[in-house]
Amino acid sequence: MSEHLSIAVAGGTGTVGAHVARIAHDRGHEVRILARSTGADLRAGTGIDLAGIDVVIDASGAFAVSAGRSIEWFEAVTRNLLAAEHAAGVGHHIALSIVGAARAPYGYYAGKAAQERAVAAGSVPWTVLRAAQFFEFASANAIRLGPLTLMPSMRSQPVAAASVAARLVEIAEGGPIGDAPDLAGPREERMADLVRRIGAARGGSARVIEFPMPGGFGRAIRDGSILPGPDAQLDATTFDEWLASGAHSEA
Repeated sequence: MSEHLSIAVAGGTGTVGAHVARIAHDRGHEVRILARSTGADLRAGTGIDLAGIDVVIDASGAFAVSAGRSIEWFEAVTRNLLAAEHAAGVGHHIALSIVGAARAPYGYYAGKAAQERAVAAGSVPWTVLRAAQFFEFASANAIRLGPLTLMPSMRSQPVAAASVAARLVEIAEGGPIGDAPDLAGPREERMADLVRRIGAARGGSARVIEFPMPGGFGRAIRDGSILPGPDAQLDATTFDEWLASGAHSEA
């Protein structure tokens, strides 16, 4: 067990952030949530109290689809966090990004790629963890049209959000390492198949149709650009185990 740390979790009420807060607390660390519900506006840079904080884990996400708005949001949030960290003497900034963001800089991924660049250029010692898509997000990416559910064709090696959170806490305990190895699940999956299996587990009967998304992003998610590299760390939790745990009911 590492020494006791004071960890601030930006986006600490989100899919990964809530797991980070729980795991860090269970491991004996002091946890401070940075979210609108606790008075912190990451985009505006207000209410970011980092007094006494050792490590900031940024697991926040933007409600933006376009590249321009995603870049603007992540650059602003990163700039505000790093400024507050520098002023408070925080020794480690950890950013959660997406596997392949720099290779597929379109839409939301463009913002994550910009975030990575901003963190690396900052004055606070840093680590960037790039994780594959979460099991929890399979259904969120589906498009529902009456009795049909449309899912973009995607090559992915998804991972459980709780596993990503556990890795973020491990990194916090170990200190800055720059670019961390990618984190992904144990096997490549078709996201349309995951949507079908989640739907069946929930008792649904919608027909899921896989389709090729047009444009550069569509090509990137089909051609393997967002798959982990050979040096990636692969989590042991399978989709079937995640599904059996009942986590799909919360996703």
